[in-house]
Amino acid sequence: MAAVTAPPSPSHVDLGGAPTETADPVTDARRVLRWADTTFGTTLCVAASFGDATLPHLAATTIPGVEITLLDTGYLFAETEWFADHLVDRFGLNVRVVHPAPDLDRDVWRHDPDACCSQRKVEPFQRALAGRRGWVTGLRRSDSPSRRTAPLVHHDLLRGVVKVNPLAAWTDDDIVRYPATHDLPDHPLADRGFPSIGCWPCTSPAADADDPRSGRWAGSAKTECGLHTADAVAVRASGADPA
Repeated sequence: MAAVTAPPSPSHVDLGGAPTETADPVTDARRVLRWADTTFGTTLCVAASFGDATLPHLAATTIPGVEITLLDTGYLFAETEWFADHLVDRFGLNVRVVHPAPDLDRDVWRHDPDACCSQRKVEPFQRALAGRRGWVTGLRRSDSPSRRTAPLVHHDLLRGVVKVNPLAAWTDDDIVRYPATHDLPDHPLADRGFPSIGCWPCTSPAADADDPRSGRWAGSAKTECGLHTADAVAVRASGADPA
């Protein structure tokens, strides 16, 4: 019987074999997803917030049957929970829901949003990544200044996975065009001034039409939940080209 070869450790994955960017970011997204599927197989984690249908649809139609992870922080909008269920029913998505540890302080968001994100997003996601070697995100460079250098793929050395950002180079026009082309539904809050949707205690309608994330942690200096704040460190450490 042939020996079973374990998937490569993320730190040993040759990113030189990953697709490079072209002038067609939508085609690039499918190419890098197919590369990730071939490279990581069942050790690939596709994480989607279900703030819109684009990444779940793109992943499921490019890698049929792929498992899509949703972090249910306990503070998701009811509309987000309904929307995720709706997409599962409509497109037959394979969704895994990950929850925070039980018995957490439900009011910590009132006085320490960073601790809330750590307990309800970062720690559960670390569990979701257990045994995984690749992580697919919906991160885009045009989301915010803190994401402007996001590469298509790079080693996330702090989490020990290869991070794949298939939508990294997508423009706002791409984000509008893709759902229209594929007749995808909008999140119920999209037409109520919520272009970026997180947890209900810390998400408001966008204060700045040119900054879709301006409704996240509005009135504070906080701009990230902690899942992506290590990107700059990881990119510099890996020597990847952030452009």
